[in-house]
Amino acid sequence: MNNDIHVLDSLQTVDSRSTQRNQVLRNTYWLLALSMVPTVLGAWLGLATGLASAMSPGIGMVVFLAGAFGFMFAIEKTKNSAMGVPVLLAFTFFMGLMLSRLLGSVLGLANGASLVMTAFAGTGAVFLGMATLSSVIKRDLSAMGKWLFIGAIVLLVVGIANFFIQSSALMITLSVLAIGIFSAFILYDLKRVRDGEETNYISATLGVYLSIYNVFQSLLMLLGLSSGRDE
Repeated sequence: MNNDIHVLDSLQTVDSRSTQRNQVLRNTYWLLALSMVPTVLGAWLGLATGLASAMSPGIGMVVFLAGAFGFMFAIEKTKNSAMGVPVLLAFTFFMGLMLSRLLGSVLGLANGASLVMTAFAGTGAVFLGMATLSSVIKRDLSAMGKWLFIGAIVLLVVGIANFFIQSSALMITLSVLAIGIFSAFILYDLKRVRDGEETNYISATLGVYLSIYNVFQSLLMLLGLSSGRDE
């Protein structure tokens, strides 16, 4: 009788954990979709007002880094409160606003609109591919996290250095590496949710959003640089 009770309790625990994981994953996808709205609004406002473009490249980089890290700190502090979602959405608006400088540069090219759509479609394909892989792969990917984090830090440092060097070849290399690293980050973050390692959907959304943002930005930069060379 006791054995039956223990088995029943174990089954209920497994079912409860599975339900929680599915709920976190579902909430992450919903919030991720919602976060695209303020991103688009921020990008539109930036293009319409020229706010991001009005800043010098140096000031723009400082504002972006300070704003991004400030918002990420605030999101982590509020992720378990009612303010978590509004702070995250404010962050995505800010990121859209900062993206408007690159969007404006690409849209200024003869085939700019098609390049933006290509980058958008490519980012969508990467996300769908990684989301599908995360549901298929059974292997524990937790060891990937350390190497991906190191890769992201290296990209950030070299990217800041290239701001002063202004090398197009290095920029292309960084864009290609960023697409690979942040595509892997999408897989890693979604797998953590599926495995129950990430139980906060706001933190999960932040991680996946940043990866999608970087993949899109890198694709757009790569396409813009390639198109600019062809002209």
